[in-house]
Amino acid sequence: MDLTAKEWLEVAIRLLVALVCGALIGYERESREKPAGLRTHMLVCLGAATFGVVAIRLASRAEIGATADPMRVLAAVIVGIGFIGAGSILHEKGTVYGLTTAATLWLVAAVGVAVGLGEISVATLVVFLSLVVLTLVRAVERSKRRPSDR
Repeated sequence: MDLTAKEWLEVAIRLLVALVCGALIGYERESREKPAGLRTHMLVCLGAATFGVVAIRLASRAEIGATADPMRVLAAVIVGIGFIGAGSILHEKGTVYGLTTAATLWLVAAVGVAVGLGEISVATLVVFLSLVVLTLVRAVERSKRRPSDR
């Protein structure tokens, strides 16, 4: 099914918003030299948004014959991103690294899905709140550490 010019514009805007959302969180990770940075977060968010857009389009097609369930598509995104996130977690000498990066990858997938489904205001709020957590809460954590831990 071909898209009309208006639909193309709507899809393009959603995908561009997903790129920006992923970039904002990815930049924070990149600036801290974490394993998954700007490009990874942008691509995960864009990919999840693509799945969201496609899920909506599949569900709206009358000619499919069988019932298309967009929730099954989105559930696959959630499971799939878990594998990527798990790959970013490292265990070394009793310490675990990469949990926050894994969480941000999972988060940008959720943001991408939200954008893909047209919930741009929800996605924007989630990005804002996640940046608050990644920056302000980090500062609080650092202030509470013992001097020997810094």
